[in-house]
Amino acid sequence: MKNLVIGGAGFIGSNLIKKLLDKNEKVHVIDNLSRKGTKELKKKIGFDKKYKFFRIDIKNYKQLEKFFKKNKFKNIFLLAGQVAVTTSLINPRLDFNSNVLGCFNVLEALRVNKSKSKIIFSSTNKVYGKLENQQLKFQKNIGYSLKKFPKGIKESVPINFVTPYGCSKGAADFYCQDYFKTFKLKTTVMRQSCIYGKMQLGIEDQGWIAWMIIAALLNKEIKIYGDGYQVRDVLFVDDLVDAYIKASKSNKTNGKVYNIGGGYKFKISVIGLIKSLEKKLKIKIRYKFLKERKGDQKVFISDNQKAKNDFNWQPKTRFDIGLNETINWIKSNLKFIKKINKI
Repeated sequence: MKNLVIGGAGFIGSNLIKKLLDKNEKVHVIDNLSRKGTKELKKKIGFDKKYKFFRIDIKNYKQLEKFFKKNKFKNIFLLAGQVAVTTSLINPRLDFNSNVLGCFNVLEALRVNKSKSKIIFSSTNKVYGKLENQQLKFQKNIGYSLKKFPKGIKESVPINFVTPYGCSKGAADFYCQDYFKTFKLKTTVMRQSCIYGKMQLGIEDQGWIAWMIIAALLNKEIKIYGDGYQVRDVLFVDDLVDAYIKASKSNKTNGKVYNIGGGYKFKISVIGLIKSLEKKLKIKIRYKFLKERKGDQKVFISDNQKAKNDFNWQPKTRFDIGLNETINWIKSNLKFIKKINKI
């Protein structure tokens, strides 16, 4: 089976590629290597010689159309794009071009070339906005939860784009759905919650679990935006990769949208993570509180029932196990991460 990973030099892409290679699958990779650290990570992890790499920017339609004219794939995993809310606020045009135009170019190039590929698109929980109209419940040692959705947000909850990032990912999300309805491209959308794990370089604006581990190990003061009791369901990257692969093998997922996260069993607040890290690392972590950021959700937890029903997927990795694996990878690569992030 021939697979294409678009945005394959990043954190999630690298983990997906490794899994596919371990299964003896044929893998092609597209990436423009524009994101800080991707070029270095690609070489660092050591399996970049086992797949075919093409340096292509998905914002360039002519390159994509030419590429798909020559190459056919069973599965295409579309992971490329701008990933940080803060960057979208600073540079909305870059965010739009990377997320909306980039995704549209991929879909259009596949349509023009009459593709039969299965396309898995990496979307985000940010398409649901701040969930401001939902009643919150607060427990000091746990954080926020949604009274109406104790087991998480379902796909039926109305979308409500907030911030350019939410708009751009949401627009791309909808284009994927429409290209199934209108042109019969076999698209599947994954609205992902907080993903963490090995090969995550982590910066303050994106990859918060990895960033807090890195900051703690380097004795850096952590900035907490808001009261620190914001809650996310956290999903270990191996489980996300498993969801991609299972969804790619199922015709039932064609044209559908799935919320993919750790679920209500694997949830943690910012303060909760800091306390866990202090115990595991046996250190005192320095942090300070700042004003809440635009578009930040008080709580988001995915209801994964639809994914379980349609392609038999649910999270498997307990948070303490996933956190240990992430800590160990970061410890082993701290010098490399420090150099990449210029800390």
